[in-house]
Amino acid sequence: MTTCAIISFRLGLTDGVSIVADTWADTLRSFGFDIVTVAGEGPVDRIVSGLALDAPEPPPVGEVEDALRDADLVVVENLCTIPMNLPASRVVAEVLRGRPAILHHHDPPWQRPHYTHIAELPPTDPAWCHVTINELTRHEFGDRGIDATTIYNGFATLSNGAARTSVRAQLGVEPGELLIAHPVRAIPRKGVPAAIEICAHLGATYWLLGGAEDGYADELDRLLLRARCRVIRHALPHGPDIYAAPDAVVFPSTWEGFGNPPIEASIHRRPVLVGPYPVGAELRALGFAWFDADPGGTERLRSFLHEPDDDLLTLNRTLAIEHFSLEAMSARLYRLLNELGWLP
Repeated sequence: MTTCAIISFRLGLTDGVSIVADTWADTLRSFGFDIVTVAGEGPVDRIVSGLALDAPEPPPVGEVEDALRDADLVVVENLCTIPMNLPASRVVAEVLRGRPAILHHHDPPWQRPHYTHIAELPPTDPAWCHVTINELTRHEFGDRGIDATTIYNGFATLSNGAARTSVRAQLGVEPGELLIAHPVRAIPRKGVPAAIEICAHLGATYWLLGGAEDGYADELDRLLLRARCRVIRHALPHGPDIYAAPDAVVFPSTWEGFGNPPIEASIHRRPVLVGPYPVGAELRALGFAWFDADPGGTERLRSFLHEPDDDLLTLNRTLAIEHFSLEAMSARLYRLLNELGWLP
């Protein structure tokens, strides 16, 4: 059996990188790989505590070598991309020199204002292949002399409308209550204040699924306390139920490496308001009919909710399946591995 190790700061959780890594793991298994997961935290096969985002010390080289010793191929999920634990990134890069590896890049440092001074990431090596999750990042890699391949994130495309009543009951939402979901972790760039104001303007209940991170807890508590709308804070496992319950989805982020919720909302036939983040513009260019997360877009959503347009929802779902289904992602990854000679 050919073994592929997937390594990151954390895996198996509800953050975007973990979710994408899970889809890659399933796809690689379908190609014939035996999958081993390695991370600093999360429900993984091998814990290396020094890889965690808040690790006080970097992992010993020998500990990382042992965790990856039986791997014929290593997929590095963002750990050598974003400098959230730079000592760990250095150790992993050192261990992987000369070994077949895919560095799967979600958030390079130059895309975050507070990391622009970091020039050592991403590392590169002739034995490695670089994969980005969007074309914007691939072109930025090219500007820095690094060849990369874009493989868009892939999503399950089965809907689950039958769960709507039960999930709304679980949330304590009345049958006629207007519910808008914000399926994100609560951090500054996710636009929580804008999402709350949109819900207040529409007379909707604001449903925040994720908890606060990056020191945002106190600010989040203040925002929710002052909210002029009903607020629900209730996490659910990632899956169709998140999109079965709400009438619409709001995603007013200022920056995302990709931004899964607009695609998932489209798959599950939910209208979505999307902020002006750059990769969102790249995705919109494929033809999606998303509402802008601004006053004009909010009013257009109000009209839509009053008089739904089934053609708009069908268009968005069709585009999402065409470009972002698991099958589309799998085909791109298979072609890449085949070209590299790395298939089992």
